[in-house]
Amino acid sequence: MIAFRTSALLIAAIAGGLLLQPSRAPAQWWGARAPADFEECADSAEKVESKEARTAALSECNAKFAGRRKPGGGYSYFDFMQNRNFDIAGPNPTPEEQKQIDEQYTAYLDNQRRSSIAAAFAAKQQLERASLKNENEKAPVTTASISKPPAPAGDVRHLRANNCAQHSFSCDWPRLSEGIKDLKKALFGSSSSKAKRS
Repeated sequence: MIAFRTSALLIAAIAGGLLLQPSRAPAQWWGARAPADFEECADSAEKVESKEARTAALSECNAKFAGRRKPGGGYSYFDFMQNRNFDIAGPNPTPEEQKQIDEQYTAYLDNQRRSSIAAAFAAKQQLERASLKNENEKAPVTTASISKPPAPAGDVRHLRANNCAQHSFSCDWPRLSEGIKDLKKALFGSSSSKAKRS
């Protein structure tokens, strides 16, 4: 039983040692000299024999080098978030270049935010204008909607006639009352003229 435990422990130690051994760097597929930029790396990756290994190698090239060689010299970095290229000195942006790219991205986001706010505001104004236009087209033109000069303070009939609907008791009663007062004045004269006679 002790021999079985010892052999099991020995097998476990060997397996653990194999697992903990540093694995060979998978990026060594390119040969003795490391590539200087993406284009060199991609050329080396094309020489890998199996399709899966070639795809993995190209993926490593993409991860290792952010910049792409420009035809006239120098490198260009494409920022997909801004959909824009930046000129950089080497195959990867320096910390200063990365800081500048990040600042440009912040400005880009601010412009996008302002543009979307302006577009939303313009759309809201357009909707408001359209609704006002629809309301004006639907509303019938009435004498009440046409502005008239204000009536004198003592002319109650004029005020009520402009603000009341026809055939409603609350509006007809004051008109009738005013009419009766006018009839009394015509028949009997004003109360001030009676006071002068006596």
